[in-house]
Amino acid sequence: MEKRNAGRLNRQVGVVGLGCWQLGADWGEVDESEALALLHAAADTGVDFFDTADVYGDGRSETLVGRFLKERKDDGVFVATKMGRRLPAQVTEGYNRENFLAWNDRSRRNLGVDTLDLVQLHCPPTPVYSRDEVYDTLDEMVEQQRIAAYGVSVEKVEEALEAIRRPHVASVQIILNAFRLKPLEEVLPAAAEAGVAIIARVPLASGLLTGKYDKATTFGADDHRNYNRNGEAFDVGETFSGVPYEVGLEAVERLRPLVPEGATMAQFALRWIIDQPGVTVVIPGARNVEQARANSQAAELQPVDEKAVAAVYDELIRPHVHDRW
Repeated sequence: MEKRNAGRLNRQVGVVGLGCWQLGADWGEVDESEALALLHAAADTGVDFFDTADVYGDGRSETLVGRFLKERKDDGVFVATKMGRRLPAQVTEGYNRENFLAWNDRSRRNLGVDTLDLVQLHCPPTPVYSRDEVYDTLDEMVEQQRIAAYGVSVEKVEEALEAIRRPHVASVQIILNAFRLKPLEEVLPAAAEAGVAIIARVPLASGLLTGKYDKATTFGADDHRNYNRNGEAFDVGETFSGVPYEVGLEAVERLRPLVPEGATMAQFALRWIIDQPGVTVVIPGARNVEQARANSQAAELQPVDEKAVAAVYDELIRPHVHDRW
């Protein structure tokens, strides 16, 4: 798999990683043995970047990744986790040293490591990104070797740009896909100039860009694509990238003719992200071994028709998302 320089992370990583939200919760149940099998399958295809968080299944995802690390031993695996979502949404109090250390201790226990490769602030309220004391504490955690590096996961481009200005922020995780083009304008160029890694999340727009859904598709009660369709539980941008479901279906049909013969819509969507200058790694999720392997194969496709993708975005998607995030 193609490797890309992660800048301030001081290492190279495969351009296709694995998002591990689905191993915890909010996507329906995933059996433990199947979860471990798909983690190993991804690694076998060259995936070396695994992204999780302390709140995914209240630690279940981290614990499963930790078991995988123990089984895999020293195989060049890089694990990024997150902290902050244990606080209620939009509550700015609590992003302090005491909580940071407690959350860090919990993640290190779950993952079974002394030093976490990367810890990201998990989409906190916007004011948190501007607080000097937040970064001072994170710097202290690096000095204490609790973490090797830190970054941020963001909802808005303004939050990303604020973080990139900080000298020790190593990465920005941001929603980037064929339905979210705004980060291309300022965030990716600024990150590239600063040496900040870009981790592209929600790359398949919660599955819309797999091309497998239609108007009759239903989602389980424990699936955020059901209960967060209008932002009832967390930022609506996390679900279908904030695009109204029916609009997304129409856009997918417009994109479908662009998919190369022998490739899937999901692989096409991932390849579009890989093509964007400044992207370090894209982190699609997977629910089984077959999906994990297919995601990795996206890196082998030829570059896609970016002008055609942009045309669909401008006509159908832009009015719904561009000015919101």
